[in-house]
Amino acid sequence: MDAGGHRGAGRADPHGDVPAVRRRVVEGAVAEPVDLGDAEAAGGDYSKGWIALAAGLAIGIAAVGAGLGQGRAVAAAMESIGRNPNAADRIQTPMIIGIAFMEALAIYALVIAFFLQGKI
Repeated sequence: MDAGGHRGAGRADPHGDVPAVRRRVVEGAVAEPVDLGDAEAAGGDYSKGWIALAAGLAIGIAAVGAGLGQGRAVAAAMESIGRNPNAADRIQTPMIIGIAFMEALAIYALVIAFFLQGKI
């Protein structure tokens, strides 16, 4: 460490004039610089990257939403059954049907993610 507390300040820069912000991944580690010329040489078409990002976000958000919804539904059903055990049969069937509908929405998001991956 140098006097300023930076690691490797006295070493030669292996990447020439690449700014330190673009090549620093973790303090003390040097990564290869990002070459943005490939997409720019192809006319600046970033659509495949956006499609991949949309596919990942679609399934991620759907999984989180379905998990939270199912958790709340089951918690409410269990609380209701705990307050009135005689109503368990009347509570359990609608709860399972509701959970199936929530899971179907998550599966629709998975199908959409697969369709989007097919466009890459």
